[in-house]
Parts: sequence; C-alpha cells; structure tokens
Amino acid sequence: MTSHPREPPLPLRRSRLRAASALAVCLAALSPAMGCTAADASGNQTLQRQLDDFVRRPGGPPGAIAVLRTEKGTRIVRAGVADIRTRRSPRPDDHMRIASTAKAFSGAVALTLVDHRTLGLDDTLRKRLPQLPDAWGSVTLRQLLSHTSGLPDYSRSAGFLDELRADPRHHFDSRRLLDYIADQPLLFKPGTRYRYSNSDNIAVALMAEAATHTPYEELLRQRAYAPLSLRSTSLPQGYRMPKPYLHGYDVSPSASPEDVSEVIGMSGVWASGGIVSTPNDMTRFIRGYAGGRLYGRKVVQQQRQWVKGASEPAGPGRNSAGLALFRYETRCGVVLGHTGNTLGYTQLIAATPDGRRSLTFSVTAQITRSADEKGLRKMRVLQEDFVCALLHGNDQ
Repeated sequence: MTSHPREPPLPLRRSRLRAASALAVCLAALSPAMGCTAADASGNQTLQRQLDDFVRRPGGPPGAIAVLRTEKGTRIVRAGVADIRTRRSPRPDDHMRIASTAKAFSGAVALTLVDHRTLGLDDTLRKRLPQLPDAWGSVTLRQLLSHTSGLPDYSRSAGFLDELRADPRHHFDSRRLLDYIADQPLLFKPGTRYRYSNSDNIAVALMAEAATHTPYEELLRQRAYAPLSLRSTSLPQGYRMPKPYLHGYDVSPSASPEDVSEVIGMSGVWASGGIVSTPNDMTRFIRGYAGGRLYGRKVVQQQRQWVKGASEPAGPGRNSAGLALFRYETRCGVVLGHTGNTLGYTQLIAATPDGRRSLTFSVTAQITRSADEKGLRKMRVLQEDFVCALLHGNDQ
C-alpha cells in the first residue's frame, strides 16, 4: 500500500500568526442525562482508568468522550475536560469538528443516489463534471469513494497552503477547491492503487450536486440528517462553533494547551472534513450508515468490497477500505466505520455490520503519526479495548 497524507494540512499554532508560518512545517499532511448507571460505572472501571491515563499522559488531549451503544442501552465514558477554562466535563450533546469522518457523509449522499439510480458507481468525471481536466475524465465515482482515483490532494498544493498561511480563516470557494490541482495529472492509473486524498470527496460532492441540481448541504439534510434524525449536525462555511462544544486544543510539547477550536474556517475542507456534529448524532449516524439503513442490499454489497487501505489516522486493528467506509478487524471481532483528525480533534466512529452496536470515540487534540507516533499507537490500542467492550459487553 502506498503512503497517504493526513487530512487537509491545518496549522498547529501557538497563535494565529504562528499558525500561518508553521503550517507547512508542522503538517505534511445521547443527551447529558444519559450518563452511566451504577452498574455501568462498575463495568466500565477498566475503560475509565485507561481513558483517564490517556488524557493525563504528557501531551495527551485535555478531554475525551466515548459513547458505546448496544441493544441493552448506552454507556458513556469520559475523561478530562471539555473546556480547560471552565473545567466542565465532556457531554454527548457537545458539538465538535468531526474531521474526515465527514467523508462517510459524502458516501452516504452518493450511495443513496446510486440506490435511486440518480448516480452510477461507474459514472465518470467526464460524464458528470466535464469542466474538470480531461486528463481526469476516466475517474469513476467508485474510485473516488474507495480512494483509488489517483487525484492529487488539493490540500497539499502550494497555492492552497499559501492562502491558508496568509489567513487561516480565509473564505474559500468550496466548489472550486479542485482548481488548485487542475494543472496536475493523475498520480496513477485509476483503480490500480490506494491513496487517501481529500480531493476525492470534494469530487464526490460535486458529482452529487451535478446529478441532482441540488446543493450538497441540502443533499446532506435530505439523505443523511433527516433519515437518521441528526438534529445537531451541520456543514458550516465559517470558523465559529455552535455552543455548547468540545474545545479542541493544540498540545504541542513544552507548552500549555491552546484552544484552537475556532482558528480555521471550514470552507477549505467542505465535503472532505468540514462537518460539525455531536457524539449523540455521530452515534445515530454510524449505526444507520454502517448498518446499511440508507440504501438497499445491492449497494451495501458494493460498498463492502474491501481493498488494502487504511483510514487516516488508522483505526483499531487491521484496516481495509470499502466505499467511504473502512473495515476494522480487531482481536475481538469486526466493526465498520471511519476515523479522522483535524486541528484540535481526533475521531473514530464504528459499528457492527448490522448497526446494532456502535462506538463513538472523540478526543480534543489532533493525534497524528508524525507529531505523536507513540500517542497514536496508544490510542489505537485503547480504541481496540473499547471495541472489545462493545462487542463482548464488558472490559477486555
């Protein structure tokens, strides 16, 4: 498998000015009342201790929250704080940036359109988006959703990075993000290799808009939010976070955590990672999405044709890639889902293939292979322990 970049390069900064200058160097890349019962608290002691230890480790995230949902109900495990200023605990109705788990939402939109035969998995960019470079024309929707398209990553282009350095809150035209790489050829013949690219999901959203003549934001409401009862999920263009929210932090070594929740506008990530949601809503989403509730069995079968590939960051266990969905084979069994990280946040959403059991795991710092390889290894081990608790109903 070829190496692949992280999410859109975003500035890890001690101030807005430092964010702009340090960007290229630092990044190559159910309600609050639903707390654990007394019995749950006893059953969660090992997980609680592990999550506490992860938050308290040097360079650890200031806060973390995990929502485990099974046929027997909901268990919430949380550690640290949602806001280091107020010291309040994380809550499942706190808003947060969901990073690249937003790519699963573009998959949900596209695959529901496939199910209704408005789009086809073998539809090409040439057919749906003829305004894009002819050299990209043979790329299909299937290849975009599986990250086998060969499209260069716009978020690594010099032009995009220059604008972001100049103003982290710059308002991009989300529908013109691929212009930054329009002069570049495909990196490889489509369908022959796996390479994670943020450009893929921008193109997916544009194909969905072209097929329906409907804005992507409205398609999200029609195809994902409404069917799955997501009441606190949105795709903003600006940098403001809706309240209440989990504050995201830069936890760079040898410095106190800095709140970076509202440093960057979302117009520059859009369908590849711009969604804001809550642990409650993400739980509802992954149960429906991984469980195949949004489209028919034939589309589900197409989505679950796995190839060698990993989400970014890698999820627990052994990873393989489907269509806007990843398979995580852990020591305790298989879950399907997606991960993501962005400035101030790292996310995992996963569910059993029938959608009956789910895990939403959110931490308030960006944990990447390059910046904190040890921390990433520890987090993947911890995530696998949570998956085992989910699948077996106890701590493993």
